[in-house]
Amino acid sequence: MSNTLATGVAPGPRGAVEKAVVVSAVAETARPKGSRASRLRGHFARYWQLWIMVLPAIAFIVVFSYIPMYGIQLAFREFDVTKGLTGGAWVGFKYFEQFFNNPQFGQIMMNTVTISLWTLVMGFIAPIILALLINQISSRRVKGFTQTITYMPHFISTVVMVAILQIFLAPGSGIMGRFFGDVSLLGDPGAFAHIYWISEIWQHTGWNCIIYLAALSSVDLALYEAAKIDGAGRLQLIRHVDIPALLPTAGILLILNMGSVLGVGFEKVYLMQNTLNITASEVISTYTYRVGILGNQFSYSTAIGLFNAVVNFAFLILANYIAKRASNTSIF
Repeated sequence: MSNTLATGVAPGPRGAVEKAVVVSAVAETARPKGSRASRLRGHFARYWQLWIMVLPAIAFIVVFSYIPMYGIQLAFREFDVTKGLTGGAWVGFKYFEQFFNNPQFGQIMMNTVTISLWTLVMGFIAPIILALLINQISSRRVKGFTQTITYMPHFISTVVMVAILQIFLAPGSGIMGRFFGDVSLLGDPGAFAHIYWISEIWQHTGWNCIIYLAALSSVDLALYEAAKIDGAGRLQLIRHVDIPALLPTAGILLILNMGSVLGVGFEKVYLMQNTLNITASEVISTYTYRVGILGNQFSYSTAIGLFNAVVNFAFLILANYIAKRASNTSIF
């Protein structure tokens, strides 16, 4: 009896076998693990095919993301072409203070945050709505045609996209510009941010909704059938089945997008800029180009770029922390 209570198994041949299994499992757990080097060798021996598959991506990240970080020190040095990156005098936070004390600093930050937040918020909501709408199409042919039409603009180059905007918004002759008289909307500082994010949404919403459609395709059909039996309508299916299925994916994508809050694209903004809207279109990336490349102030532009990267990283960490505490969804 005491033996039965101690081991948790009944006496007899079957109980003896179960006891032996339990003892073996305990011994296996108590056995000291090998060294870290041996565990690593075992890991690579087992998964070497997967490591070979991701090796090009790892090499790409190392070469183009980590090795260039050696040049970050340029933000703290007085750059001298004849002395290289490490030959200039150490000046500390001189260039950061120069940027913060710049009279344009407030306007540049306001323009960057305004354009970025509009694009981030609307660019986050629009693909979810489009994915929910496409998922409601029952005909596979119509559904495939709709997907193709919506993500085709994603492949339009930035130069062509800005040219289309200029043609559409041309005063007097453009499809939309004729409704605004002789004033070009691209020359209106108040309309610049809206033109930017609306065109961004139109161009990339179809492409960005693909990942949400993939998440919806993994939903168990039994959930729809059970909801319909309970009397759920189409809107209730979207609310209680589709949206909960999208929340984990949407949370991860939102966290990743928060890492580029101040990362407004340079090419499109620079091509849309003119002397009339420069007060609303000058963002960190275009200002860095003007003072760094055109003005040959390489240390100053490096400091601005480093400040931008640090702020984006801080937003990423904060968004990940909040998402982890609120919904247990995070990337690390």
